[in-house]
Amino acid sequence: MQLWSLELWRLSWLAGVLSLAGLVFGAPGVGLAAGLGVYLAFHLRQLHALHRWLAQSRQSEPPEASGIWGDIFDRLHNHQKAQAKTQQRLRNTIQRIKDSSEAMSDSVVMLDRRGDLEWWNSAAESMLGLRTRQDRGQHITNLIRDPLFVEYFDKRDYREPLTLNSPINDRRMLQCQLTLYGDDERLLMVRDITRLHRLEQMRRDFVANVSHELRTPLTVLNGYLETYADHVELMPPRLARSLGQMQDQTTRMQNLVDDLLMLSRLEIDQPSAHNEPVSLPPMLDDILRDTESLSAGRHQVRVEIESSQSLRGDPKELRSAISNLAFNAVRYSGEGCHIVLRWRDHPAGAALEIEDDGEGIDPVHIPRLTERFYRVDKGRSTATGGTGLGLAIVKHVLLRHDARLEISSYPEKGAVFRCVFPSKRLIKDDGLST
Repeated sequence: MQLWSLELWRLSWLAGVLSLAGLVFGAPGVGLAAGLGVYLAFHLRQLHALHRWLAQSRQSEPPEASGIWGDIFDRLHNHQKAQAKTQQRLRNTIQRIKDSSEAMSDSVVMLDRRGDLEWWNSAAESMLGLRTRQDRGQHITNLIRDPLFVEYFDKRDYREPLTLNSPINDRRMLQCQLTLYGDDERLLMVRDITRLHRLEQMRRDFVANVSHELRTPLTVLNGYLETYADHVELMPPRLARSLGQMQDQTTRMQNLVDDLLMLSRLEIDQPSAHNEPVSLPPMLDDILRDTESLSAGRHQVRVEIESSQSLRGDPKELRSAISNLAFNAVRYSGEGCHIVLRWRDHPAGAALEIEDDGEGIDPVHIPRLTERFYRVDKGRSTATGGTGLGLAIVKHVLLRHDARLEISSYPEKGAVFRCVFPSKRLIKDDGLST
């Protein structure tokens, strides 16, 4: 306020003095106009100095001035110095980020909101074949043209990473993870998982080979045990009991080997070429009879059909997955419980539900239920004769059918295992059956 008061006083003094001078010559208006012109010329001169200073290097000192113009020059100069420090700090931070990204073995690619390449580290050049001069500004799907990646990019559901071959080397396996940030921009992280992929492949091959090799001796052993069982009346009672236990354990081993072989096939094979219409009602009726046979009257089992749609997929794999869920309900729900096999419409497409009102499962176990050999109650699971692979098989079958498994359960409140199939897997029921 003091500067403005001084400036107003200066204008009033100049206008008054020149008006009095004009009054001496009989033209006070001319004197007032001359005073205002001098005042305007002064400010125009200061504006010119300001423009020239701003056009020069920001490191130069501001012009000498007094009054309000001196305050403006000082404030702008201080603001410039503060901005210069902030920009230098930001440049140093960006450089540190770039240096740390360059030190990473994983690829880092920054994309704008359209998906065009903005920046990437050197690891991205060796993994993805990006070239600094030619590829900057290109859309990412022009350079990574794998249909799986294009679908992953367009889907905008980046909760899970994507595994695919390197676009420049088919022998390298990459894991890609997109993350949204800022103004709908994307950060692409790519990791080389070739070694892990090979180890996983070796594990699958090992399990498959060992399971296959175990099949023959188990078959021979079971055959001899059945032969001895036909003459059990000739054996001492103690030996007869041991023979029955051996038969039970041999059968359990055979079931385990069969499940391991099936799980290995689901993991190793490509999605089945069988993509035929599967009518769920007759399949569920067949599974109902098998479930009732396993239950032996200890449960009440029924089928509910609430959808008129059929499912496109592999009938053998689907039957195996649904049977596993239904048999688990018999084994773990408890005697006297109700079990429902339900086929119904779902907002995402259609859902197959296996529901029971049995003992239920503590929610803390649900995230791990589809792991191989994971058991909620090891003692009870062993007594029921399960192999611990049923839900792992269900998970892989559903993945091969673009579906997902949802589990809802609480202790003493039963459980619902829901297989949700997308709309693209559904067709109108035309009476076809499997």
